[in-house]
Amino acid sequence: MSASVLFDAPGPRTIARHRVYSVVSVVALLALVALAVWKLYDAGQLEYELWEPFVTPDYVEYLLVDGLLETLKMAFFSIIFAVVFGLVFGVAKLSDRAWVRWPAWLVVEFFRAVPVLLLMVFAFFLLAIGNGPLSSFWCVVIALTLYNGSVLAEVFRAGVNAVPRGQAEAAYAIGMRKSQVMNAVLLPQAVKIMLPAIISQMVVALKDTSLGYYILAPGLTAVAKPIYLEFNNQVPAAIVITSLYVVVNLILTWIATLVQKRLVGEKSPLELSRVGNLQGGDNTA
Repeated sequence: MSASVLFDAPGPRTIARHRVYSVVSVVALLALVALAVWKLYDAGQLEYELWEPFVTPDYVEYLLVDGLLETLKMAFFSIIFAVVFGLVFGVAKLSDRAWVRWPAWLVVEFFRAVPVLLLMVFAFFLLAIGNGPLSSFWCVVIALTLYNGSVLAEVFRAGVNAVPRGQAEAAYAIGMRKSQVMNAVLLPQAVKIMLPAIISQMVVALKDTSLGYYILAPGLTAVAKPIYLEFNNQVPAAIVITSLYVVVNLILTWIATLVQKRLVGEKSPLELSRVGNLQGGDNTA
């Protein structure tokens, strides 16, 4: 394997030192976990009575149906709407027409600057309080759509600008209109560049659904409150809810990474080395 252009390949001493660092880090992490478990045991937080609700079928169903399912629904709608919002406003920011570009810039910069929790509160008081037309569920979706869509608008804009200029110039040279160049040439290539940032923003949207607890929206953080108020098990409830968020985020990241590899055609290091060897053999021939 060839050395990187940024740094030399590590030698035997460096490799041995990195292994020592890895072992020390793992030992320190295990020690912290053991300390946390001991503290929980010493405080009586590992008593079976505190954890019993999370193995009781009725409470498990309550957590999964009223909690996890509602969280996933909020995240799903937020991500879909945010991608559409980001695509529309990202392309608008690239427009040659000032009356399109500047309003899009104003909307994106405004909603990127406002904290998500405040957006949820504003949406709740405008649309849900009293006889409002929407529920707190949709207030969370609206707030997450506006914030994450604004971030994705910048991602789309940066992705399109990252495509080599020669691609657009060649398309214009054969007589394509700007809309054709954007839809057929720039966006398909930009998506490959933008996928890691889009995946990251999907995870952010899923985690931010937890803020809906403040405006009485359903979800995992909402269903935890009745449980810990009844059983006085705040720490076990927090651990279980956190674990569910971690598991769902890992699954989401794994699925998104698979989609990225399928769309981008990412190759493994072994495949890349084989391609390099074949190219080297062709050159020498």
